[in-house]
Amino acid sequence: MVSLIVSVQEATSLLNPSRLWTRSEVLTRPCPVPSEPGVYAWYFRCIPPGVPTSGCHTYQDLTLLYTGISPRHPPANGNPPSKQSLLHRVRYHFRGNAEGSTLRLTLGCLLAEELGIELRRVGSGFRMTFSSGEMKLSEWLEENAFVAWCPHPAPWVLEEHMISTLSLPLNLDQNRRHAFHQTLSELRRTAKAKARELPIAR
Repeated sequence: MVSLIVSVQEATSLLNPSRLWTRSEVLTRPCPVPSEPGVYAWYFRCIPPGVPTSGCHTYQDLTLLYTGISPRHPPANGNPPSKQSLLHRVRYHFRGNAEGSTLRLTLGCLLAEELGIELRRVGSGFRMTFSSGEMKLSEWLEENAFVAWCPHPAPWVLEEHMISTLSLPLNLDQNRRHAFHQTLSELRRTAKAKARELPIAR
């Protein structure tokens, strides 16, 4: 049976990690990220415009702004649980696109003006990414984003603990209490609405 108690050691491994990893390090082979369920924490050197950092946890002059898990909580309808792992999700956040990464979507919306990028419909028009701007976003992540992780058999338990006890302005799920939640939600909604009005990017 999976323990529902979050240990001090598990939380400490994310708040005071033995090391933080860069994009280029994560994308090397063999990849250092374990192929296990767990929680990951994202620290940033430069803070995206408008993001409040008051009360945020800091480590080595970097600021913790977001946490995520893989896999998600098993479906309540009895469907098979996801087989994704820390390896899948951390790598995707670093090299994927905004359609499959809520972190990239959030960062792209916040950095749109600074990086000169824009959310667009792509392919058949049902998917939304930053198109050619995804490369600029990846370059920004290389310079400014650092990640730590903690394997955990029930990562949603540790994630809930972190969201409820820390200020994580880039998290939306389970984080409505945060003062930045409404602002960030509206920013993403506006970007998606504008993308629907623009022609499909080629």
